[in-house]
Amino acid sequence: MRTAIVEHVLDPAALLDEVASTDSGASTLFVGTVRRVNEGRDVTGIDYSAYGPMAESEMGMIAAEAEKRFGTSRIVVEHRLGTLTLGEASIIIAVSHPRRAPAIEAQRFLIEEIKKRVPVWKREHYADGTREWVEPTAGVVAGGAA
Repeated sequence: MRTAIVEHVLDPAALLDEVASTDSGASTLFVGTVRRVNEGRDVTGIDYSAYGPMAESEMGMIAAEAEKRFGTSRIVVEHRLGTLTLGEASIIIAVSHPRRAPAIEAQRFLIEEIKKRVPVWKREHYADGTREWVEPTAGVVAGGAA
């Protein structure tokens, strides 16, 4: 199990390789990317920032909860900081487990809890030249993301 706040380009294949095991019958990969439109506004990029030690600690606690709850330590999460452009990955979650249902459920648990609990802030850049800080849990609703 590994979690990290990083400032480098994320590599989905490397994270998937990191959780791979011949004991696992299922591997999942979630890649969150910067999208073109948010709440009806054209986005050109996002600045991600965080208080690193607190964010890393909370991500580690969430991963430990997932390990206990879903029965796998084969979990890797990286969240990127810095300025990202459209299509770039901001977060990757890789999970493997002997069975597909727990792998998928663990992955969903991880992204939902990270969005709710990890202190990562984002400032969106809009096509009209303005920039605004966005509430980190905006769009998170009971039972999943909006």
